Amino acid sequence: MPRPMAEVTAVAGRVDIPALYETHWRPLVRLAVLLVDDVSSAEDVVQDAFISLHRKVDSLRDPDAALAYVRTSVVNLSRSVLRRRHVARKHLKVAEPEATAAADHDVLLRDEHRATLAAVHDLPQRQQEVLILRYWSGLSEQEIARTLGISVGSVKSAASRARAALERVLEGQL
Repeated sequence: MPRPMAEVTAVAGRVDIPALYETHWRPLVRLAVLLVDDVSSAEDVVQDAFISLHRKVDSLRDPDAALAYVRTSVVNLSRSVLRRRHVARKHLKVAEPEATAAADHDVLLRDEHRATLAAVHDLPQRQQEVLILRYWSGLSEQEIARTLGISVGSVKSAASRARAALERVLEGQL
């Protein structure tokens, strides 16, 4: 269970990076997995986000914003991973090997969940990010807007369009 942010920042207004890492590493990896669809890449993304925080910790204006900084870094680094994959596939004509799921993966995920995740991954990138941050990470519209660097209205619009698209796709599969 993640500790409240107040317990993660040090008394002197400095960020306690080890405590932040220990508390939020797993949820951030889950977020990155949903964005990049690959556990090892997701772990690398989160690790790189914490390295970035470590490099810039002294320049943070608000130590309480450290988690938001890392979360935004995870989203941006995930975008970079996806762009690199796209470029590699497009220009090098080399397909990436498919990630092999665990043997019990299909047993754990019911058909509806697999269909929903597949439909989410077919959405435009912004809509995917908004839904993942909202429903899997539990962020508010304001937090999503700050994380993605967009307005709250854009978050609402993307979420509405994404939900409508998912509804159309999933109704057609029933």
